[in-house]
Amino acid sequence: MRAFFSFLLILISVSPLTAHQNDLQATLSKIKPSIVAIGIYNPTAAPRTKLIGTGFVIQPGNQVVTNYHVIAGLLDSQKQEHYVVLSGQGTEVKQHKVLTQKKSIAHDLAILTIADSLPSLTLVKQNTLIADGTDIAFTGFPITQVLGLYPATHRGIVAAHTPIAIPADNSAQLHAAAIRRLNEPFLVYQLDAMAYPGNSGSPLFLPESGEVIGIINSVHIKSTREAVLSDPSAISYAIPVRYLKLLQVETP
Repeated sequence: MRAFFSFLLILISVSPLTAHQNDLQATLSKIKPSIVAIGIYNPTAAPRTKLIGTGFVIQPGNQVVTNYHVIAGLLDSQKQEHYVVLSGQGTEVKQHKVLTQKKSIAHDLAILTIADSLPSLTLVKQNTLIADGTDIAFTGFPITQVLGLYPATHRGIVAAHTPIAIPADNSAQLHAAAIRRLNEPFLVYQLDAMAYPGNSGSPLFLPESGEVIGIINSVHIKSTREAVLSDPSAISYAIPVRYLKLLQVETP
């Protein structure tokens, strides 16, 4: 009888975890085809494409979401540099030229338009923040230039809702709306989950449904930027999806 109760206790303690794992496994089969990489194409360089971050596809299938800081760098027009989106994984990759950009500097978001239509992810319907303690996952290309185009998934929980103001890279970006938002920090998700350089732009989603609730945009640095890989803090941040929805309806 004691052995039976011990078995029952083990079964009860293991079953919820197994169920969560099964949810995530099923969800990833839907998530991964929509994960893309963001790069800079230079026809004179070797390699020609430099990978700089992650993105994901939203409806109607030709729009790609990433962080503004991923595509904020100045391009060399004399070298014919331009931003590209790379779909697929491993060596089976297709390159798509970015046709247009829509950006929110204050919320560190950008929507890139490409010519082709790709599988898209679903944004969560609710605009209120997901509760602390909620299980989350995100999929992207950590350390992209080194590890290549093999989407990796990390999981954790929403640890807190914390205020943040996205700084501008230079004074030219400080238009009136950006200045106002810098004076009024907004709430983002603080995550008990480990993200790495290259994860910027990854979709933050609910493991059981795959609905996107945010966009990974930064990690907490314990000491120096050089130590992000050797001494990670396991504290990451994500922009709530409500700000992506606002960008979607803004006039270009």
